[in-house]
Amino acid sequence: MSAALPVLYSFRRCPYAMRARLALAASETPVEHREVLLRDKPAEMLAASPKGTVPVLVLPDGTVIEESLDIMRWALARNDPRGWLAPGDAMFELVAVNDGPFKQALDRYKYPNRYEGEDALENRARGLEILTGLETRLAGSAFLCGETMSLADAAIFPFVRQFAHTDRDWLAAQALPHLQAWLAEHLDSPVFKAIMHKHPVWQAAPAQDGPSLTGAPS
Repeated sequence: MSAALPVLYSFRRCPYAMRARLALAASETPVEHREVLLRDKPAEMLAASPKGTVPVLVLPDGTVIEESLDIMRWALARNDPRGWLAPGDAMFELVAVNDGPFKQALDRYKYPNRYEGEDALENRARGLEILTGLETRLAGSAFLCGETMSLADAAIFPFVRQFAHTDRDWLAAQALPHLQAWLAEHLDSPVFKAIMHKHPVWQAAPAQDGPSLTGAPS
């Protein structure tokens, strides 16, 4: 019998799930992928992680890792053939800006109706200010922390992608040539294309009924 695999609950278009899948792929970590519908979350996922958001990784020993960055760290700590952890802790400062101020601006730009009193264009401007900082970094190196891709790129790219897709023509018109090239390279990368493979929605196997006693021989 083959060893049990970690179980990953994921949603294809969620940027947090994307970055977890990127790290799992880069670390060559096989998982059992369970694609979920966020409006119809499986009971098995909620039992493992009552917070009800993806990604959730359940290890064979029952350990649950329910934050995307923790999944990335776990996967790359076990195997990091591409050196994504090489820049060290300093890169997490970039990720913190992405997960805090940039994500807040992104949500209020992309979904203004969810946030009463928020102006979409003001939040777009806040997001652009942060992207301009990334543009400055990328003007000096191919990736956010040097000449090779790191966890920082993988953790931030899915959110920049989401920001860009909100109004592609507008972002394309901004003076962000290095960021645009960085984004295009990630979108076209084999690892991103691989983790964006479409999976059918996972459903638990039906419970097996016990043998019926009706009509059993006496």
